[in-house]
Amino acid sequence: MAIQNQIPLLITLASTIAFCAQAQNGDQATWAKRVDSGDQVVTTLQFYFHDKLSGQNPSAIEIARPLQGGAALPGQFGKLLMIDDALTVGPDPSSKLVGRARGLYGSAAQAELNLIMALSYVFTDGIYDGSSLSLLSINSALNSPREMSVVGGTGLFRLARGYAVAQTYSADVSGDAVVGYNVTVATNI
Repeated sequence: MAIQNQIPLLITLASTIAFCAQAQNGDQATWAKRVDSGDQVVTTLQFYFHDKLSGQNPSAIEIARPLQGGAALPGQFGKLLMIDDALTVGPDPSSKLVGRARGLYGSAAQAELNLIMALSYVFTDGIYDGSSLSLLSINSALNSPREMSVVGGTGLFRLARGYAVAQTYSADVSGDAVVGYNVTVATNI
């Protein structure tokens, strides 16, 4: 008799757990998807990077500039910036925050705009909270799309390897930009 009385409770509990799991997976699916093949996990992420150089509270600040001549060059060769940029699920800055891009980038070409990127993408959402990806690559910022290397990570992305495809969504004369990222990484199990 006791087991029969608990069956409705168990069904309700199972339904609640399934609903919560589906809701959480649905939220994750908006910007991240993991596929476990048995020997590795391939994760695809889609998010927007908000680089703000203007205003009272910029997320990117100049920390070094060339001593001479660099400002006259097309890509401002030698200029270096430190960043703490928002990563969101959509191009609107008020869309859901999923992490921060932290690190530095600088102009690494004399005749064009090529940036050297040394960044950590630190995630704060769902199962990725506390995990990060490390990007070290040239970013041909005027090309769209462009591809960059993912060279490592922490947490769920420990020993990650992969690539990021970036496409500028918007940019203005102040240097503020919103960049869409599609990232594919593989990690060993």
